[in-house]
Amino acid sequence: MADPLEGITPEGTIRTGVSSARVPDAFRPVLDAAVAAVGAGATLYVYGSVATGQARLGRSDVDLLSFGLPAGDATDLAAELSDRFLDICRSVDIAAGLGEGLVGEHDEAYGGRVFLRHYCARLCGPELDRSTHDFPADARAARGFNGDIAQHARRWRSDLDAGAEPAEVGRRMSRKTLLAVAGLVSVHDQDWTTDRARAAARWSVVEPILGVGLTRLLSWAEPGATSSADVSRSAVGHELDGTVGGIVEQFAERIGLWDG
Repeated sequence: MADPLEGITPEGTIRTGVSSARVPDAFRPVLDAAVAAVGAGATLYVYGSVATGQARLGRSDVDLLSFGLPAGDATDLAAELSDRFLDICRSVDIAAGLGEGLVGEHDEAYGGRVFLRHYCARLCGPELDRSTHDFPADARAARGFNGDIAQHARRWRSDLDAGAEPAEVGRRMSRKTLLAVAGLVSVHDQDWTTDRARAAARWSVVEPILGVGLTRLLSWAEPGATSSADVSRSAVGHELDGTVGGIVEQFAERIGLWDG
């Protein structure tokens, strides 16, 4: 669900509605169980619609970011909590982060710090947000978030050619590409958004030639939005070569890509 408070402040910094105080009461048992399970020493954050207060019972995912929790343990815990709280959320997803990944001036580290500062609410463990100020809503932040779009595009092509399920590739491709589109919209309009639907609608006006493809990507972006039978290998390949390729080129020209 879109964050109605997301945007840009009068000072030109990123604004979001993320706050632990906005977590809906219905989702707190899920978060409490996650905190109890990760143990001492690990840090756990919540982000997404639960952190902005926009989550809907039974329809929203619970998105968590962990530090100090091995990736395998994060995957196992996510599966366990997803099964346990089926009546509350669609799924529980736990990403395993690395604290050292937040260090340095390269784009990935910068993007990680921006994300932690503005999009994550800490649930337990040591605070890893060392920033002393809010971050500008600018091309550097957009590049930090999605400057790896070309790397992802190569991976999607490899997965598709290797026989991966087209609907799953299409979903991952759509979600990431539309976030990159949100970066393009933010820089073009001198505003700030990560909302996929808003970004697709706006960029279809700026670049009408991409409108049909962006509408298609939006229809693939959510789990269950389109049946697997409706997402063919050729359709995903067509959008990868066309719409996604166009977004990669525009992102490279207007915002810039990560090295590699």
